[in-house]
Parts: sequence; C-alpha cells; structure tokens
Amino acid sequence: MSFPLISGLMSSDLAIDLGTANTLVYAKGRGVVVSEPSIVAINKITNNVEAVGKDAKDMLGRTPGNIVAIRPMRDGVIANFEVTEKMLQHFIRKAHNGRTWVSPRVVIGIPSEITQVERRAVEDSAYRAKASEVYLVEEAVAAAIGAGLPITEPYGNIVVDIGGGTTDIAVISLGGIVYSRAVRTAGDAMDNAVADFIKRKYNLLVGERTAEEIKIKMGSAFPFAESLSMEVRGRNLIEGIPRTVTITDEEVRHALDPTVTSIVDAVRVALERTPPELSSDIIDRGIVLTGGGALLKNLDKRLSAETGLPVSIAEEPLTSVVLGAGKMLSDFALLKRVKWENTLQY
Repeated sequence: MSFPLISGLMSSDLAIDLGTANTLVYAKGRGVVVSEPSIVAINKITNNVEAVGKDAKDMLGRTPGNIVAIRPMRDGVIANFEVTEKMLQHFIRKAHNGRTWVSPRVVIGIPSEITQVERRAVEDSAYRAKASEVYLVEEAVAAAIGAGLPITEPYGNIVVDIGGGTTDIAVISLGGIVYSRAVRTAGDAMDNAVADFIKRKYNLLVGERTAEEIKIKMGSAFPFAESLSMEVRGRNLIEGIPRTVTITDEEVRHALDPTVTSIVDAVRVALERTPPELSSDIIDRGIVLTGGGALLKNLDKRLSAETGLPVSIAEEPLTSVVLGAGKMLSDFALLKRVKWENTLQY
C-alpha cells in the first residue's frame, strides 16, 4: 500500500464514521455526503436488502414477518459482519452517486479499546465493500481534529466523544494519545434506560424510536429551570392493549442518571491518570464534548460541576469524527502520525 497516494486529489477518497447509531461518510472535496442510521432491512426469505439507513429506520417495529430491521453495529463494533458489508457497500455507492466501479481509499474511525479481531473485522468489511486501501484511526483523535483542537502542539487536550455504542475519552498531546479509554455506555444505553424505566414503572412497552424521542425531548443530566412533561404511547404489558401515560423530565433524568454517572466516572478516571504537566493545560483548555450524546441537555453543566473544569460542546458534535477523519484524507503526515500502527500486522 502506498501512503503518498492518499494525498493525491482523488475524488473517490472517503472518510467514514461507522457508528452504532449512525454512519456518516465524508467525500474528499465535497464534505459530508451521507448521514444515515446504521440500520439495514433484510428479507429473511430471499436474503435481499430491502432498505438501508433512513428508510430502514422507518421500518423499525413495523416490518412484516419476512422482513427484519437489523443494527449490524453494537457497542461500536461489528456484530453482524455480512450485514455491515452490505451497509458499507450501499453508503459507499451512495457517496459516489451510484457508481459501482469506484474503489476508494478509506479512513475509518474506530473506538479506542476494540480488540485486534474487531479491528480486522472493520477492515475486512471495508475491503469487501470494494475499498482499495483502509486506514483506521481512533474516534477520539478524529473527533478532536474535527473539533479544531490543536492536537499536534505540546499541550494537553481532552476530548469526550459520546456516540451510540461507546464513549471514547482521550488525552492528546503532540499528535499522540497520552491516555485513552472507551466505555461501552453511550446513547443507546440511554435509550434502553428510558425504555426500561417506563416498562418497570408503568408496565408500558415502548419501542426504541419512542425511547430515543423521549431522550431527545426530555432527557437531561441536570434539572431544568421549569419542569416538562409529555405523553408517551405504548403497549400495556398487563392488558396487552395500547395505552398512553404522561411522564416528566424528572423521571427521565432519574432513568438516565446511571448512564450519565458512568460517563462522568470514566472522565474522572481519565483526569486522574493525566500527567501533571498536561493537567495544567486541561485546567485552562477544559473538556471538549463531541458525538450525538454531547447534545444531552445540561451534560456539560453536570460534567463541569463534577470535575470543576470548563466544559464546551464542539461546534458540530454530530460530525466531528467524520470531519476529523476527512481532514486526514488531505494531510498524509497527520494520518501517518495518528493511524493505528498495527492495522496491517495480522
């Protein structure tokens, strides 16, 4: 594989944030061209792909018996190799406006603590989806670059990337990772916590789309100035019929608290393990939040209260990882510096 080639002006080059909840694709020279849920609808009889992304998400909980909507990514890693490959093929083809003959060079963001086998699975899926070269970079590093942090300078930077399946935390200086940790607690865990709470308290079964909607509208890590409430529809587990209940923001916050606390604790551990010289930089620069989970209301306030540090949210938290990976398509020196060195060593 020829590294210098990746710096050429190749319009087919792609950066991919292969997320548990959403997959984003950045095309060199065009920006983010795909941003869709990581879901594939498969016909169980013919094994054909019926829908991918947004169309497949619309089918969640509503498919007939012969069609199943699958999330091929779990906790930031591939849970279903074959379906992930089909999903990648679809998104790569969509990024190239339907052209099937293109073999792009691809940079993919991965969680920091996945195993060598899991890394190999990501690479193999990309190659089988017709990528010509694959480079893996840690999501937290890509997120830091996408958020505009000066990671190549001799200063400490800490970024917390809260995705769908994992929360990646990294302390970065001089282009390298001083400390990193990935906890498999993030946006999906929040959705599950909301659904479980409603099931326990109200004997009401709600789908993952409803749970996510509740989290977005009512979820918070710190109390609101004014209380909120919303009606939730689901199936009563005792009577077996549809039912509507009203829940409050306090209940949702209570449901989310264990997940939020787990993320806060992981950040505290990262700060405790940061060298003193870099700690002084972090006191000045603070913590930067990226990823969809960073949009949980008042999470920045909760983290700031728990750590005593300033906390800010990246300008574009949802796209920080893919934008950071995209910058590497045009910066070979940076890619060489931050890519997984053992990517090609099996």
